[in-house]
Amino acid sequence: MKTEYIRPQDVIRSWHLVNAAGVPMGRVASTAARVLMGKHKALYSPHVDCGDHVIIINAADVALTGRKWEQKHWFRHSGYLGSIRQIPYAEIMKKDPERVIRKVVDGMLPKNRLGRQMIRRLRIFAQGEHPHVAQKPQMLEVR
Repeated sequence: MKTEYIRPQDVIRSWHLVNAAGVPMGRVASTAARVLMGKHKALYSPHVDCGDHVIIINAADVALTGRKWEQKHWFRHSGYLGSIRQIPYAEIMKKDPERVIRKVVDGMLPKNRLGRQMIRRLRIFAQGEHPHVAQKPQMLEVR
């Protein structure tokens, strides 16, 4: 038998919809990363960007298990001594939940040109409505 390799011009992309309400953030992110990379397809190849588009809705209602809302922090550092900033997840999720989920998904993608192409196909919305109805996204179940 011969191994089949997919070429970039032969990739057929579809649209998937993930409802993040009440689902742990890590499960939403890993499901989205798997579909963005194309690992759910039979003709997956790690050197070709063969993933699909992902829409995540209700990002503001994503769940964190345990006491992570108070104990987990978002860190920023400018590079100067003593200039580290830490913000609790509860505060950052009120302000910008799309940014938090984008960073978590980006951490699960490859750190190269392909990863930067994949993250562009991710759309995140804090509420339940999205403008991509014309693409007819299929509902994706988070396990």
